[in-house]
Amino acid sequence: MNTVKLWISGARPLTLPLSLVAVALGVACAVFLTPEGETLSLALIVLCFAVAFFLQIGVNYANDYSDGIRGTDDRSVRRGPVRLVGWGLAAPKTVLRMALVAFALAAVSGLGIVLLSGYWWLLAVGAACLLAAWFYTGGKRPYGYAPFGELAVLLFFGIVPVVATAYVLTGTVSVEVWLAGLSAGIFAAAVLLTNNIRDREKDVLHSKRTLSVVIGAPASRVLYMILLLAPFGLLAYFAAKHPAALLVYAILPIIAVPTLTNFLSARTTLEFVASLKQTLFTAAIFELSLALAITYL
Repeated sequence: MNTVKLWISGARPLTLPLSLVAVALGVACAVFLTPEGETLSLALIVLCFAVAFFLQIGVNYANDYSDGIRGTDDRSVRRGPVRLVGWGLAAPKTVLRMALVAFALAAVSGLGIVLLSGYWWLLAVGAACLLAAWFYTGGKRPYGYAPFGELAVLLFFGIVPVVATAYVLTGTVSVEVWLAGLSAGIFAAAVLLTNNIRDREKDVLHSKRTLSVVIGAPASRVLYMILLLAPFGLLAYFAAKHPAALLVYAILPIIAVPTLTNFLSARTTLEFVASLKQTLFTAAIFELSLALAITYL
């Protein structure tokens, strides 16, 4: 694997769409909230996407670094996406630098949002996002090694990007915005839960008490089913105001049900990796479809 391809793989590009579609959903909500005849700031939209993009890359590199130096990503232990440090493919300090560069780019993009919008309190939100990104697996007591990971991604990769994007662009939020953020966050939690169920037996050996480790495999599968289907329940609220949102239900039997079925039957690492990809795809299609229904239909 050449150097460029190695670093791209280490950034775990499959996770990037999950962050970007949350911002897209926030933009869609902003379009709905904007009075007819007014336009949204293209510069702010681009910066919102930039924050999500660089923050996700920073999180992935930071996790690679922290898990790698702890030994929880050793090649004999961990499967799935490429692990730069754990698999001995890159020096830990180099991966840490890449994480810090990505975080710095996210911070600069966020500062641009603050300067253009005038919402200085967003600096606190940005700082909270950066701290959450680092301490997920970094520090002496990472919360990713406790049963709080799913809750954190629900907040920082669902509610925060959707609500913050809509507010930055319009100066206001609505119930729809919060529910859209909750839907995105629930999907993000389902994605992480899939990953943690796959790794639960190995995590036990490294004292990594994820939610899946704490509640056990059977309960984890039940929780995944709830998380995957819950956004379709929230969709009823949108359908009341946007009849076109009813069309989003079409993906339930076409995409969501097969995703759920394959997950419930998954047993091997490769099957869980495939299920993770399907969950990401289901989340992206749902959020993009909802965004289109809110915006144009």
